[in-house]
Amino acid sequence: MSAIQVNKDNFQEVVLNSDKPVLVDFWASWCGPCRMVAPVLEEIANERSDVKVCKINVDEEPELAGRYNVMSIPTLLVVKEGQVVNQAVGARPKSQILSLL
Repeated sequence: MSAIQVNKDNFQEVVLNSDKPVLVDFWASWCGPCRMVAPVLEEIANERSDVKVCKINVDEEPELAGRYNVMSIPTLLVVKEGQVVNQAVGARPKSQILSLL
């Protein structure tokens, strides 16, 4: 399954109410490190059926970025049972992203 585009309208259902851990990527199209992480996140989305991978464009969803104090991108959050349990800022190799889960 590929990464799910999330916005304020589906955030509650897709992320907070998820029955499995959610890896949330806060990104923007103009962000170089975000573009480096994107294919890695797609790989994880396709390989791991036990995890949801979601993407939130900070330019289109500033209120969601603000709610989670996203100051730099890419910011990756791991959400389990509606709570943020882990996070990382900046581009990371696949092994480090997987270790967040």
